[in-house]
Amino acid sequence: MPIRGIRGATTVSADEADLILEATRELLEAILDLNSGMKPEDVGSAIFTVTDDLVSTFPAEAARRMGWSMVPMMCAREIPVPGSLRRVIRVLVHWNTEIQQNEITHVYLRDAVRLRPDLVAAQ
Repeated sequence: MPIRGIRGATTVSADEADLILEATRELLEAILDLNSGMKPEDVGSAIFTVTDDLVSTFPAEAARRMGWSMVPMMCAREIPVPGSLRRVIRVLVHWNTEIQQNEITHVYLRDAVRLRPDLVAAQ
């Protein structure tokens, strides 16, 4: 079965654990809603990154609380490019699916819509 990557990102207003968990949950729920038929048991893995100004919790914790307990997940720090958007949570979900790559819906929420306006406009 093919593996497809789903990209997503969101932002938070401050480095607070509750805000990070809430925003990550919102992002993952949107990814699930916009990619028909996606179930946690079909997720091969997920990689989360955060900008260097977010240190209060792991975004993967939100996924675990949603029932993704068997999904291998990793959190890492995003490259701190000067002038880049701050307080960003990104995810790359690897989904085992027969759906074609051009049928995947990538999700950008809040201020993160500025990261990939081309993909947001396609939604």
